[in-house]
Amino acid sequence: MKSAVLEKILSRVDQIEPGEVQALLSRLVREKGFLQKVFEALREGVLLLDEAGQISFINQAACRFFGTTPEQAQGQHLGKIVRGLEWDHLKGSSRSTVSRDLEVFYPENRYLNFYLSPIAEEEDEADYGYVMLVRDVTNVRAEAAEEIESEKLNALTLLAAGVAHEIGNPLNSLSLHLQLLERKVRHLEKSDQQSLGDHLSTARNEIGRLDTILKQFLQAIRPSAPERKPDNLHEILHESLQALRPELESRDISVALDLVDDIPLLELDRTQIQQALYNLIRNAYQAISPPNGEITIRSSSNEYEVTLSISDNGTGMSPEVMGAIFEPFHTTKAAGNGLGLLIVRRIVREHGGELEVQSEEEVGTTVTLFFPRTDKQVRLLEDQAPIEV
Repeated sequence: MKSAVLEKILSRVDQIEPGEVQALLSRLVREKGFLQKVFEALREGVLLLDEAGQISFINQAACRFFGTTPEQAQGQHLGKIVRGLEWDHLKGSSRSTVSRDLEVFYPENRYLNFYLSPIAEEEDEADYGYVMLVRDVTNVRAEAAEEIESEKLNALTLLAAGVAHEIGNPLNSLSLHLQLLERKVRHLEKSDQQSLGDHLSTARNEIGRLDTILKQFLQAIRPSAPERKPDNLHEILHESLQALRPELESRDISVALDLVDDIPLLELDRTQIQQALYNLIRNAYQAISPPNGEITIRSSSNEYEVTLSISDNGTGMSPEVMGAIFEPFHTTKAAGNGLGLLIVRRIVREHGGELEVQSEEEVGTTVTLFFPRTDKQVRLLEDQAPIEV
């Protein structure tokens, strides 16, 4: 894209003294160098494009956003550098300013906001092309998502107080009345005891199930602070598998372990971590349709964190389901309550860690837990070359 100012100078070069021409060209070179340094100093991406959408300038920030270099991008059409952008549709026919959000997946998944504006000289409306300003809004979106999640949890906390009062107290009353009924049933004839005893047993089991759901709900949104002590994550895992062995064997599901030999001790609340592992392993075997069901559990460790992943070869989840797996009461199970993963994530985050879920339909699901190591407070980074401006 040639500078319209330069074109004007060239058209009148025969009317300008040689010394003046040299001074003007020197000034243009200095201004170009100054502006280029300014653009390179910006964290925002800057692209200059001509009417056809070809890139005449791109700064380093934009190159990082789109995974390219100035040499690769200059002279190329915007659509070749930023896949998925249709230039003709983007600029429209009225040369108006456009502001849009954009998600890119290479070289890393980012959310960007770009501002595309035409450049024209007001006097004669000569077209200089377009300038495109790009800024990274990934952190802004993440903060907004966290704020929304916090608002949801606050609303659920208020609901929990009502649930605990409106459901918890009647459940306690029902349980007491069942105990009174059981005492009276013992004085009846054997035949009547058997018939009424079955009904009382069913009622007791249902009350227990409701009480469990209530406790899970309250724990999901108001988890108790973990009482952490140095503990071995592998030992907690083996205890959890031992407790779940009858259920796994009844479903004919095998468990393959790929654990590192020397795993460091972590500051853990054993009871809460057991609950998290119970939920994850149950989710895994409930997603598997026999035969040939298998759960694979792997662990790894480096100087910063310990990871534990639980994989199944079950039905997997669609992208639509994946988008709502942490929504309270969202479940694909007939008897599920949709609180399992929410509880697990809250427990892991209370331990300073994080949870990651990967799933593919008809392939399976992998849930990975990341626990930070607490015995290393700082990390000395290697020297890096200074950034040239």
